[in-house]
Amino acid sequence: MSIGELLIERGIITAEQLSEAEAVQRRQGSRLDRVLLEMGYVDETTLLRALGEQLSIPFVDLSAEQIDMAVLRSMPAKLVHRRGLLPLSKTNGTLRIATSDPFDVYALDELRMLMGCHIEPVLASRAEIDKIIKAHFGVGGETIETLIDDQTASADDGLEVLTQIGDEDKNLIEEAQEASVVRLVNEIMVEAINQRASDIHVEPYEGELQVRYRVDGVLHQANVPPQIQRFQSAIISRIKIMAGLNIAEKRLPQDGRIKVRLTGREIDIRVSVIPMLFGEGVVMRILDKKSLLLDLRSLGMAEDTYALFERIITAPHGILLVTGPTGSGKTTTLYAALSEVVNEEIKVITVEDPVEYHLVGVNQIQVMPKVGLTFARGLRSILRHDPDVVMVGEIRDFETAESAVQAALTGHMVYSTLHTNDAPSATTRLLDMGVEPFLVTSTLQGVLAQRLVRRICLECKEAYTPDSLPDDCPPPPNGIIYRGKGCKACRNTGYRGRLGVYELFALSDPIRELILQRKSSGIIAQQAIKEGMVTIRRDGWRKVLAGQTTPEEVARVSQSVG
Repeated sequence: MSIGELLIERGIITAEQLSEAEAVQRRQGSRLDRVLLEMGYVDETTLLRALGEQLSIPFVDLSAEQIDMAVLRSMPAKLVHRRGLLPLSKTNGTLRIATSDPFDVYALDELRMLMGCHIEPVLASRAEIDKIIKAHFGVGGETIETLIDDQTASADDGLEVLTQIGDEDKNLIEEAQEASVVRLVNEIMVEAINQRASDIHVEPYEGELQVRYRVDGVLHQANVPPQIQRFQSAIISRIKIMAGLNIAEKRLPQDGRIKVRLTGREIDIRVSVIPMLFGEGVVMRILDKKSLLLDLRSLGMAEDTYALFERIITAPHGILLVTGPTGSGKTTTLYAALSEVVNEEIKVITVEDPVEYHLVGVNQIQVMPKVGLTFARGLRSILRHDPDVVMVGEIRDFETAESAVQAALTGHMVYSTLHTNDAPSATTRLLDMGVEPFLVTSTLQGVLAQRLVRRICLECKEAYTPDSLPDDCPPPPNGIIYRGKGCKACRNTGYRGRLGVYELFALSDPIRELILQRKSSGIIAQQAIKEGMVTIRRDGWRKVLAGQTTPEEVARVSQSVG
C-alpha cells in the first residue's frame, strides 16, 4: 500500500488532497510524503506514526528517552547534523538510531559501515531531533565543524605565518563573508528568534566567546560549541557588515540596524557594538512586529486601570508619562496608547530614539543628535505641523520637559517616558529638572508606572499551597495559588511570555496642592493610595491570585516600589 493510500484509509487525508499533492509531486519531482507535509495536509508526527506502523519501525518520544552520551560523542558529526541521525543507545553490538526519514537508507548504510555494528532505527520528528542535537552540540554545531575542517585543510601545508599580514580590512571582509560564517551567524539569530528572545548578547572573554539570549526578561546561556571562540573576529565582522558598520573601527562604540525576513515575518534587529577588554561585545535587540501586542488589556492591564488610562489618553491636551526601568515595556505601552487614539480625524507625530516599530497612520521621526535633531528640537519643530497627539521618546532634560509643557499648554496631548521607580515620583522628577510646580499641575494628566513579570506557562501550570506569603499579599481563596512545573514548552522555567503590572497615578485637587507645596514623592504617594491608587505591588498580587504569575516574580520586580 502506498503512503497516499495508507493516509486515505486512516482518514488522515482525503482523495482530493491526495490528487492535489500528486499533481504537485509530478511538477516538482519530489517525494509524496514531503509534498503532503509542505501543503499542510498532514503533520509530521501523524505521518511518521503511520509510516512506522506500515514499515514496522517504532515511533518514540525523545523527551522520554535516555541518550547515551558516549555513543553520541562517537558518532560522525556529519551524519548527526546533515542527515539528522541521533544515536540513542548501543546494546550488544546494536546501535539504536532516531531518524525522521525512514527512506534514507543510504545514510543508515553509511552509518552501519562507519560504526561497524547493526543499526536499529526508530522514528522521531525532525524538530525533536534538531532540539536534542542543539542541546548537545550547540547552536551552529555543524557550521563550526565545517569551519574547523576548512581551517585544518588550509593549514595542511605545514606553513605557519608569524609576521603581521597587511590589508587587514580586506581579509576581515573575506573572512566574514565566508559561507560558513554567514550560516553560523544566521543560525544564532534564527535560534534566538525561535526562542522568542528579545536580545542576543555576544560577549568576548579571555579564551571564550559567550552567546546569551534574553527570554522573557531573563538571560539564558545559549548552547554554542566552545570552538566558536576561534571564529570571534569573523563573527563580529559579519554582524557589523550586516548592520552597515565600519568593520575596521574597533576602538569606538557603533550602532546599526539589520532587517531580516524569517518565514514571512519581517524583523528588525538593532545592533550595538562596544569595544571591551578581550574584543568587541555585541548586543542585538530583536524587534519582531508580529510579537508586538497593541491591546492594553492583552498586555495585562486590569479593567479599572484601563478605564482610567483610556480617559487620560483621550484627553484633548495635557501630558501622559509612562515610567519604569529600561526594558519594562514603556515604549510598547505608548505604542498601544497611540494605536487606540489614532484615526483619520487626528494627526499623530512621534520623535523617537530609535524608531522601534512602524505604526500605520503615525508620522514618526528618528532623533539624530549628530546633526542637532534632539528630542527638544524635534518637538518644537513638529508643533508647526499641526499635530493633535505628540509622542516624545523620553524626557531626559529640562529643555525637553519645557518643550513638552509648552506643547501641552498650547492644546496638544503629549505622551512620553521618564525613568522613576514609581508613578508619584514623576512629579518630583519634573520639579528637579526645573519645571515650575504650577506648570506641572496645569499640564500633567497622569503617570503610569509599570514592570513586566513572567507569565506562568499554561502547559505545566499547577495549583499548590504556599508555606507563606508576604504580609502585604491578600490571602488566596482556599489557600491555593499557581506555579509552572517546567516543561518543554517553557524550557523547564515554568514561565512563558510576560505581562505588565501597573500603577496609574491621576492628579486630583489635593494632589495638585501637594505638588504646589513641593511635598516629597512619599507624601504624594500616600495621598494617591488614600484616593484609591493601586500600586505596582498590589497589582502584582492581584495577578498572583488570578493565577497569571507567581509571588517570586512580583517580589523580583517590585522590591523598590510600594
